[in-house]
Amino acid sequence: MAKSSGLNTRRALARATAAALTAALVVTGASSAVAADGPGGTASRPQIDVKPSGAEKYGATALPGDAPINPLFGVDGDGELWSYDPDFEGGLDARWNAGWGWETARAMTQADHDGDGWSDAIWHVTSSGQLYHLRWDSEEHQFIGNGWKIYNQLFSPANVGGAGADDLLARDSSGVLWLYLGYGDGTLTKRYRVGGGWNAYTHITGKGDLTGDGKADIVAKDKSGVLWLYKGTGNYKAPFSSRTRVGGGWNTYNNIVSVGDIDIDGVTDLVARNKSGALYLYKGTGNAASPFKSPVKIGSGGWNTYRLLF
Repeated sequence: MAKSSGLNTRRALARATAAALTAALVVTGASSAVAADGPGGTASRPQIDVKPSGAEKYGATALPGDAPINPLFGVDGDGELWSYDPDFEGGLDARWNAGWGWETARAMTQADHDGDGWSDAIWHVTSSGQLYHLRWDSEEHQFIGNGWKIYNQLFSPANVGGAGADDLLARDSSGVLWLYLGYGDGTLTKRYRVGGGWNAYTHITGKGDLTGDGKADIVAKDKSGVLWLYKGTGNYKAPFSSRTRVGGGWNTYNNIVSVGDIDIDGVTDLVARNKSGALYLYKGTGNAASPFKSPVKIGSGGWNTYRLLF
């Protein structure tokens, strides 16, 4: 499958926007102030020429396109945002520059607000603990709230609350996991307590259904290197079932992340980066008893250049 012409258009827009902003900053002499104090940078995503279906069809029996499909994004040490699109062959295309100005971002995550299977925007937290919402190719950072510095992990697991829009999960420093339901416009409900004890995990992630029941799930890696699956319930008051063990040996990885379906087979996947900077794809099976196939290397090295992956 080929990507639409919108890909090149959005790349050009991102570069043009960055160039225009850079020129304006040079004229005003305010570049350092904006980098330190601004809410965030620019962000553009391509249009990928495959149509995901509704969340009710996510599962092991789904046809290609039935799981959320998004690029994998990385933020490097200079604050540059890079996009890797699925190559429709089980890997990722060469990276392209999707934005800049993210030096102060503490956390970033993609969000699908209309339930069409493509992300529409990102939520991001600044170094000072402010949460913002930014739609792709927009220059307007929507302020959501203060006080988000209390969280040491934050990501959108897709829709776990039962409504159509993506939600947000955040873990605080005491190990309590909290759920914020999305309204579909970037704003969020009050937080709901999921539970305590989540400090046992070094990484928590998810983006869609892993078990074939149409509900979004998450996985968590503990400090001993065991990966655990938490099946989604669709009930925001108790969004996850008791954990089940996926397997050990995951301490070989220093980061794990899910953005949805990488190999375009209709099932959500998992990406893991090892300590030498190589990237591996764990293809989803849709089977709760064994949710992932054996890993496939999709990046030989260099992925440690990214301080954020989302």
